[in-house]
Amino acid sequence: MTASGYASVPRYTPQKSTLGKIFARDSVFRRMDWVLLIAALLLTGIGTLLVYSATRGRTNLTHGDQYYFLIRHLMNAGIGAALGVGTVVIGHRRMRDVVPFYYGLAILGILAVLSPLGSTVNGAHSWIVVGGGFSLQPSEFVKVAIIVGMAVVLSARVDAGDREHPDHRTVMQALGLALLPILIILMMPDLGSVMVLGAIVLGVLLASGASNRWVFGLIASGILGAVLVWQLGILDKYQIDRFAAFANPALDPSGVGYNTSQARIAIGSGGLLGKGLFHGGQTSGQFVPEQQTDFVFSVAGEELGFVGAAFIIALIGLILWRACAIARGATDLYGTIVAAGVVTWFAFQSFENIGMTLGIMPVTGIPLPFVSYGGSSMFANCIAIGLLQSVKMQRPMSA
Repeated sequence: MTASGYASVPRYTPQKSTLGKIFARDSVFRRMDWVLLIAALLLTGIGTLLVYSATRGRTNLTHGDQYYFLIRHLMNAGIGAALGVGTVVIGHRRMRDVVPFYYGLAILGILAVLSPLGSTVNGAHSWIVVGGGFSLQPSEFVKVAIIVGMAVVLSARVDAGDREHPDHRTVMQALGLALLPILIILMMPDLGSVMVLGAIVLGVLLASGASNRWVFGLIASGILGAVLVWQLGILDKYQIDRFAAFANPALDPSGVGYNTSQARIAIGSGGLLGKGLFHGGQTSGQFVPEQQTDFVFSVAGEELGFVGAAFIIALIGLILWRACAIARGATDLYGTIVAAGVVTWFAFQSFENIGMTLGIMPVTGIPLPFVSYGGSSMFANCIAIGLLQSVKMQRPMSA
C-alpha cells in the first residue's frame, strides 16, 4: 500500500518482439555482411543456371535425365549453406580449438586419395568416389585447413601480446604445416590445387606481418620448385602438354589445345548480350568439354555475352572487396589472416579459371568459385564465407 492508500502497480516494461530481437543493433542478423552473402548467393544462382544449360543435353553424362546435374548442384549448394551456417555458429575464434582435428582430417583425406580409395578423373588422381554420382576432392578442404592452421600458428603470440610480429621460428612452423599437404597433393599430381595453395601461403604470410625476407624467399622457392618439378618429371604428360599448348596455342588446336580453342570460340560468339540462356550453339552442340566444371565461364560468355560475363566478374570482385574490408577491420591478427587467406584463395582461383578459359593462363583444372559444378568446391567455398562472416561479426557495430 502507498501513502495514498492505493496498492502500488508494477511499472510496465515493454518487451522486444521476436522481430525486434532479430533487428536489434547487436543481433547476429545486423552484424552479418549482407553484400558478401548476396554476392555469393547470386553467383551460386547464376552457376546453377549455367550448369543446367551445359549438361541438360549431354545424355552420355546425365544417363538420360536432363535434371541430373541440376539436382545434384542444388543439393551441393544446400549442404554448403548448412556448412557455412555451422561455421558462423561455431565462430572463427572457437574454431582454433578444432583446427588440429580439422587439419588432421584434411591430411587423412588427401592420403586416402593416394590409397586404393582414390580415383582418377580427367587425368588427375585426386578424387574419392562415394557413390550415387557423388565424389569428393579432399584437396579443396586442405585450402581451409592451411588458412586456419597457419593463422593459429602465426597469430598465437601476437594476439597474446608477446610480440608485434611473428618471429622466424613461428614462420618456419607455419610453413612446415603448409608444406606437408602441398607435397602430398603434388604426388597425385594435382598441379592446379598446388598453385592455389602456394598463393594462399603467400597471402597468409603477407597478412601476418612476417619479415619480407620470408615473402621473397617463398617466391624464389616457388620458382625453384617449379623448375625442379619440371626437370624431375613429376608432372604427367597431359600436364606438360597443357603448358606447351599455353606457350604456343597453335601447337595442337585439335588435341591438347582443343578445350581452350573451343572455349574462346564460344565466348567470342556471345558478343555483347549473348545468344540467350539455353541457346548457345557451342554449349548445346557440346563442343567444349568439361563445360559444367572447369570451363563453365565459356557458357556465360556465349549465352549471357560480355555483359553477363562481366556481371559474374563484378560479383567476384564484390566478394573480394568485402573480404578485404573484413580483413582490415578484424579485431585480432587471427581474423585478419583468415580473411586475407580467403581473399587470396578466391582471387587467384578465379583469375586462373577465367584466364585459362580465355587462353591467358594454362589449363589446370580448377573450378570457378560458387559457379562451377562440384560438391567439394562448393562446400569449401561456403565454409570460407562462413569464416568471413564470423570475423565480421566480431567487429563493433560502428566499425
